[in-house]
Amino acid sequence: MKDKVVLIVGGSGGIGSETALLFAKAGARIVLAARNKEKAEETAKKINNDGGEAFVIQVDVTDLSSVFEMVDTVVRELGHIDILVNAFGVGLIQPLMDVNPKSARNVFDVNVFGTYLVTQTVLRYMITRKEGTVVMIPGILGKSVMKNSSIYSASKYAVTGFTKALVDETRRANIKFSLLYLGGVATDFWENPEIDMRVQKEKMLSAQEVAKAIYYACTQPGSSVLNEIVIQPDSHQMV
Repeated sequence: MKDKVVLIVGGSGGIGSETALLFAKAGARIVLAARNKEKAEETAKKINNDGGEAFVIQVDVTDLSSVFEMVDTVVRELGHIDILVNAFGVGLIQPLMDVNPKSARNVFDVNVFGTYLVTQTVLRYMITRKEGTVVMIPGILGKSVMKNSSIYSASKYAVTGFTKALVDETRRANIKFSLLYLGGVATDFWENPEIDMRVQKEKMLSAQEVAKAIYYACTQPGSSVLNEIVIQPDSHQMV
């Protein structure tokens, strides 16, 4: 992982932050891209104070010019992007009849259109180099649904299908794709008022555990690739 350039989009959140810290310890050069630049800068400061190398870029994943500027800056300043971690997204867990159309549109704009924009823009460079790793985190609701998750699950199933199609589309470009189907993770994701459910964070996965899974996916030896992994809290096991 020494000197690899890792772009983490959604770098202000728990998963993005913990992933950055772990990869930095392994010697990677970290770029944290987020809408909330202040939180991302706190993580970057920790990394840099510990002797690592981290940069912060503000980005709106739904805006083409913002995404292009992000990727262009990384490539211009650091030369390339070895690993892309798409750790961003917005939640919406409500009965369909209660969902505000504006909220539904925002979920699809961020989770689907944003994933498309970021991934397409980064892949332009990876395909040219014929090398790269892309980590997607559709979560368990991108694989199995639950009550009141219709809109959110639809957006995450889209990410799953998008990624699976890209595996075939980029097969000759030597791009590795990993899909992480995660159960509940104890982050501020659950503080969203549009998530209408009671949760027990103490029984959820930690962001540190998820970061280790991401690192494992990105450090498979040789030509091997970890395509899919399901990680659930033991109280929500799926078999």
